[in-house]
Amino acid sequence: MFERLFKLSEHGTNVRTEVLAGITTFLTMSYIIFVNPDILSSTGMDRNAIFVATCLAAALGTFIMAFVANWPIGMAPGMGLNAFFAFTVVASLGYTWQQALGAVFISGVIFLILTVTGIRSWLIRGIPKSLQSAIAAGIGMFLGLIALMNSGIVVAHPDTKITLGDLTQPAALYAILGFFIIAALDALKIRGAILIGILAVTVLSMLTGHSEFGGVVSAPPSLMPTFMQLDIMGALHTGFVHVILVLVLVEVFDATGTMIGVAKRARLIEEGKPNRLGRALLADSTAIVAGSMLGTSSTTAYVESASGVQAGGRTGLTALTIGVLFLLALFFSPLAATVPNYATAPALLYVACLMMREITEVEWEDMTEAVPAALAAFSMPFTYSIANGLAFGFISYVILKLTTGRWRSIHLATLIVAILFVIKYAIATE
Repeated sequence: MFERLFKLSEHGTNVRTEVLAGITTFLTMSYIIFVNPDILSSTGMDRNAIFVATCLAAALGTFIMAFVANWPIGMAPGMGLNAFFAFTVVASLGYTWQQALGAVFISGVIFLILTVTGIRSWLIRGIPKSLQSAIAAGIGMFLGLIALMNSGIVVAHPDTKITLGDLTQPAALYAILGFFIIAALDALKIRGAILIGILAVTVLSMLTGHSEFGGVVSAPPSLMPTFMQLDIMGALHTGFVHVILVLVLVEVFDATGTMIGVAKRARLIEEGKPNRLGRALLADSTAIVAGSMLGTSSTTAYVESASGVQAGGRTGLTALTIGVLFLLALFFSPLAATVPNYATAPALLYVACLMMREITEVEWEDMTEAVPAALAAFSMPFTYSIANGLAFGFISYVILKLTTGRWRSIHLATLIVAILFVIKYAIATE
């Protein structure tokens, strides 16, 4: 059956290798079942329902990837996209989480249309590489700031805005310990380093009495507090245009870049040979729509899938294994509810460090590339908004290219995005 479904021999693999590869990828990305509820519950959403929605959205998206694309890529609610949902759309802009889910749904539909029509590929070709890299690095800095604040390492200050917190407090000490556990294990190439770090801090905090043990296994909690709670009409409000724009742009960069990168490593995309990239792109856009109905932020392809590819994963059987494990994770909701903020903060901070590597791809010698990239990156944490970072980057890129006589370097896609952001700010100030 597996041979017929996934063409294992054609890809030079077997059931055992694919299953082990799926387990490997799951271990490296399963931290999301703890981190996503932690982030999204800050909006007022039910934490247990988010846990269920996270597992179901990840399983569903990965199953679509397995059977439609036959690629060894895991899907789950994306880091960065969940931060934008919680801290920008809801906390900063003041929209309800139901409206934010509506925006995710609309962005998923737009994403699906862009994919089917081929506009998605045109957008990717049109956005400057420096800006793409800066956006990833900027989201990393934004996540890093959130992690440091959640653990009490960075706190508010009336004069300097932010300052160093009390490092003798348990939350800060646990976060520091967790971060170095994760970093050391990952440096030693130990699979599941992030998950091990989260669980180690959680267990230690329970043993020392700083958090309470809520159990490990139980029947899955109810999904109803978030299921089909999206407010699509509320998301069609004028102020949501830029929110949807940012969601679409980040989804385009993040998911497409990840899938192409992982697929190339697995030799699933080779020049002159047919590939299933189109089907894979269709899988992730469909998963976003489904995830919004379940009650979670945008679902995307996970770069951690590269670990499964490294372990030999080449087909959708790897993805099928990942999806099954996410379904099994539904029965561990008490453990997810036990994990404190300071246990997930190190995971956020470490992911932020990894995302910062993208900054090396910026063309620093060309000021018309470097300045917009820098503005995009540091505006995200400094304005506490991924949307503002994107806007500053695109607008400044177009202005600098025009004023230096290099207007031919501006792709139509970049120009359109910049104009949309300018309109957004003009409307906001009226």
